[in-house]
Amino acid sequence: MNKISKPEILFYQKLGELFYAIAAADRVVRKAEYNVLTQLVTEEWKEMDDYKDQFGTDAAYQISIVFEWFDYERMDAEDCFTSFSDYYKDHTKLFYGKRKELIVNTVRAIANAFNGTNKSELIMITKLELLFNKN
Repeated sequence: MNKISKPEILFYQKLGELFYAIAAADRVVRKAEYNVLTQLVTEEWKEMDDYKDQFGTDAAYQISIVFEWFDYERMDAEDCFTSFSDYYKDHTKLFYGKRKELIVNTVRAIANAFNGTNKSELIMITKLELLFNKN
């Protein structure tokens, strides 16, 4: 069933913000991180559900769109993580087991994409896991 759902569109946009925060935790977003994210959106996130945006495109692509835009704008990683955390706290019902698992797998893959996970990324991943474990 194809449908347009603004809450789902925002959900995917917030994921793009989170994934950008992980990639930018060390203040540099690498091509390898882009590549891993693109691959995961295509192979994993598109299959998560069948939500479409107003143009009929799979809503999961909002992840990549926001990620790229935030990188272009050089957004602050900590601010992005805080924004995602606030969104999560207000919308915990959107984050069920399978989604949480894929989110954690995605952030770990992004962090490992370039020379393994660094300290800044590890701290942010740990904060995410603590956030998820509270609920």
